[in-house]
Amino acid sequence: MPFGEYPYTVDDKGRVVIPSAFRDFVQDGLVATRGMESCLYLFPTFEWARIEQALLELPLTDASGRSFVRFFYSGAAKLKLDSQGRVGLPPTLRTFAGLESDVLVAGAPKRLELWNAKRWNQAITAVQENPPDETLLPEPLRRLVG
Repeated sequence: MPFGEYPYTVDDKGRVVIPSAFRDFVQDGLVATRGMESCLYLFPTFEWARIEQALLELPLTDASGRSFVRFFYSGAAKLKLDSQGRVGLPPTLRTFAGLESDVLVAGAPKRLELWNAKRWNQAITAVQENPPDETLLPEPLRRLVG
């Protein structure tokens, strides 16, 4: 799984570099969509197929499920790395995540995240100042936090 964080900038054509450490993870293509905390999630195509299946299993009769599908699925865009290891981000996704100049590309389990650099720093600071409740964490993580 990809891990690490890399600062970049969005160029004037709305492209951002995918760090070389992450390129093997998304070499066969990726899907970008709205993420939580106003970032973008980038999933390799094989992982996106699993997500689509899970979304299909949400009941149509559940309003919150329908709302989540709208949020997550309607903003999705298929992307490919260019020869320079960049992806072109659709304007709607750039606007959603506030990706105008400084961007942080972060690894996460099963995905990459693209963050406005200022929001990233705020999110990291918030976790430091208010760590998760230990009782909600799996045992191995409790030992790290406690």
